[in-house]
Parts: sequence; structure tokens; C-alpha cells
Amino acid sequence: MRYTHYLLGLFIIFLPVSACASSNQTAPQSLLTFDRQQLEAAKRYNQTHDGVSLLIIHRGEILVEDYPNGGAADKAWNLASGTKSFSGIIAAAMVQDGLLSMDEKVSNTITEWQEDDRRDITVRQLLTLTSGIKTPRPSLLKRTKTYKEAIASPLLYEPGSRFAYGQNPFLVFGELVSRKTKPLGFADPLDYLNQRVFKPVGLEPDKWRRLRDGNPTMAAGAQLSARNWALFGKFLLQEGAWEGEQLVDRQTLLSLTKGTAANPGYGTGFWVSGDISGANLDRGSVTLNATDFYSDPRHLQVPADFYMAAGAGNQRLYLIPSMELVIVRQSKLRFRQGGKKPRPRFSDIEFLSLLLDL
Repeated sequence: MRYTHYLLGLFIIFLPVSACASSNQTAPQSLLTFDRQQLEAAKRYNQTHDGVSLLIIHRGEILVEDYPNGGAADKAWNLASGTKSFSGIIAAAMVQDGLLSMDEKVSNTITEWQEDDRRDITVRQLLTLTSGIKTPRPSLLKRTKTYKEAIASPLLYEPGSRFAYGQNPFLVFGELVSRKTKPLGFADPLDYLNQRVFKPVGLEPDKWRRLRDGNPTMAAGAQLSARNWALFGKFLLQEGAWEGEQLVDRQTLLSLTKGTAANPGYGTGFWVSGDISGANLDRGSVTLNATDFYSDPRHLQVPADFYMAAGAGNQRLYLIPSMELVIVRQSKLRFRQGGKKPRPRFSDIEFLSLLLDL
């Protein structure tokens, strides 16, 4: 019943959807500003690269909705690191509520940091992964188990000088959110996000993984259907406004898609369009291995306001505000092949090139 009610709401939001597409269908040519061949090419590429969901929504109209390889409209999939983008939205809501400044010191709230060299790290540095604290690369074997463990991370580099991708900064932020919002009656960061953003928008995650200490992991673990993730994309395109109400601080939300000097290709939980050629990134960095977007010259032809939430297994939420374009692409999250043939390697730039005719 929950999904039935939600799907009706989604189709109202994206009117005139009934005239555009239904599951496993491409929109009629008369309604497209995209060439039919471009849409079909992107659809086939997703199908042959282990995709289970594909939603392409342009100017509020669903042009392609497809659920191959065991996918379904009401089936939720693990977003993996696509979850990270929600922390920035929490921050924007807290700015709106007068609870946070992006440039305040984390140690104002995480007082354990006041007596050592982490005292001057800002919230912005924490969420752009430039805080300088020890941040192990993503690993199934070395996951941080609690917020307390993340808070104990020592400083390795001068804040703002290096980009280090991993979960610890987001878990520290989770504890910061908890300390600021629990006195207001919120159970945890996920409860705050649900009350402030998800419920007003009509979005309900299917699941959200929790750590050993019972706290929600802010770095990975949210499970959403393609339609729910697309709804979040619509909220982003509307710059945090919903039904005439500004739910989060607009300027903070817009800042989430700005890169840093340490990594112009990463904002706050989002990979963004940026020239990383001069960034201090080692060749084995997540930036260069999570996506091929920056390594192919065709990325220069993608509109400059492009950004994406991305997770392991090539979970993708692509957004191009200037085109009013939201794209969701999901696949089964598998870390072992189990004797099967290797899965075909998904390419962000190849998919976007087929769709945008680069």
C-alpha cells in the first residue's frame, strides 16, 4: 500500500507522465527534445551493463523508465556511497534552522577536538573530505563501526590541503548532528532528515543501514527505489524548495556542488564537473577509480553544471540543472562474482555520451 500511494503521487508530480512513458517504455517522439536514438542507445547500454533501473526525466516528463535484469518500479536498491549526498542536505536544513554554519568549527560541538590539532577543522572541510583526519579508503574489512571510533580519527594533514575519500568524516558529522538536534527531540540524524526533508517531499527510504552503536551510517547504506531517488533529484533541481516552501537553505544547497582546491571534482557528497588535472590526487585515488568521467576529454562537452551522487556498483543520480534533467541508474550491488563471468565495466562518460550525443 505504501508504494501504491507513493507511485500515484509521483505520477502527479511529473505530469503529464501518462502521456510520456510507463515501465519499460520510451516516450513518443512528439514529446522529446532528445533524439529517440539517443534515448534507446542509453537504455540499451544500461541493460547490457547490469542495470536494473533507468529513469530519464527531462523538464518534469519521464522520457525513459526501464527496469531490466530483475528490476522493478517498486524495488529499492542499495545506494552505497550515493548515500553521502544526504549529509549535505542535512547541513543545508540545519543552516535553515539556525543550528549550523558551514564554516563553524567542528570542535564547537565535538568538544573532544578542542585540545588537539583538529580544533580548527570546519564543517565544510569535514563534508568536502578535506578535513585532514585519517580516512581509510572504502573497504568491507575496515569499516568504522561507531561514531565514537570515527571521532577518534587523528589529524594526518593540514585541514583543507588534501582530499581523502572515506566514511569517517561523514560519521563525525553524524555525531555532530546528533548532539545539536537531540535536545530538540530528534532521535538521530536520519530522524532529522526524515522530518525536515523526506516527509515533506513524500520520500521514504526502504531501509537505511546502521552501525554497531545503533546510529545510522551517513556514508552508505540507504536503499531507495529509482522513483524515490528521482524524487530527491527533483528536490535538488528545485534548489531545496517544495510546494512553495524553502525546506533548506538555498545558498548552502548550491554550495554542495562546488569543488575545492584540493579536489575540484568533488563537492559535498557529490561528484561535480571540474578540472582535476592540477589537483594533488594520487593515481590510485577513489576519484580516478570510481568514475572515468574525468579521464575522458568528452567530459568537457557535458554542461558545466553537471553533478552526480555515485555509489559502488555504479549507482548513479545524474543532474544537469541547465537542462532540467534528472537521471537515475541503478544496478545490483555485488562485491564478488561467485564464479560468473566478469560484469561489463560501466562507463559514466560512455553512458552520458550516448544520451547527450557528445
